[in-house]
Amino acid sequence: MVLEVIHGNNLDVLAEFPDGYFRLIYLDPPFNTGKTQARKGISYKDSFDNFHGFITPRIREFKRLLSKDGSLFLHLDYRESHYVKVWTDEIFGKDNFMNEIIWSYDFGARNKHKWPTKHDTILWYAKNKNSYIFHYDEIDRVPYLSKGLVSPEKKAKGKTLTDVWFNTIVHTMSPENLGYPTQKPISILNRIVKVHSNPGDFLLDPFAGSGSFGQSALLHNRHCILIDDNIQAIDIMRNRFSGNLNVGFR
Repeated sequence: MVLEVIHGNNLDVLAEFPDGYFRLIYLDPPFNTGKTQARKGISYKDSFDNFHGFITPRIREFKRLLSKDGSLFLHLDYRESHYVKVWTDEIFGKDNFMNEIIWSYDFGARNKHKWPTKHDTILWYAKNKNSYIFHYDEIDRVPYLSKGLVSPEKKAKGKTLTDVWFNTIVHTMSPENLGYPTQKPISILNRIVKVHSNPGDFLLDPFAGSGSFGQSALLHNRHCILIDDNIQAIDIMRNRFSGNLNVGFR
């Protein structure tokens, strides 16, 4: 499998690829928090005067770049997810919206003045609601809560996940932590890669950050293009994939 890491503005880079090139596109863009995300000297700006003007041209490109049976996953939070859903409905068609996945991580400080915000939103759109990749047998299984109400066979097998995923964040003590702000757990990305693509497919992450989506692609025998305009992110990915002959940089 081949992984290519590209330093540049993703909107410019995406124009290089032909229509229908990717089976799966995942993006974890800046959430428009209004501040700079920083950790251990690594940072990126997370503030936009016009988030609509930033994200919608990219969503149009993602639709062009997806194969006829491809899927788009947009990873956001409460600040922009409802707006982005409306904008993406307009571009992809409301009927092609498949799921709103809630990632609940339940970690960190508790706000004493409102319900603590402990989840992200992942919007899944199919290019065509009648034709998309969904490998049911690849869905992670979790224990039954009411174990006494199911057979021993079901208890041993566990149940498939729903659209609510309980999973810890990449905290500072995690062995997978690379020091990149807002790094996402590879276990979350593995679920998307395994279920919504095939071995040998071409995948895309246009806001690559630490490269976790690319790592998941390699683990599951997919090709992947990673793009980021932050040189610090490129340096982290260069270290992460150091020595891997299947990874190229430009």
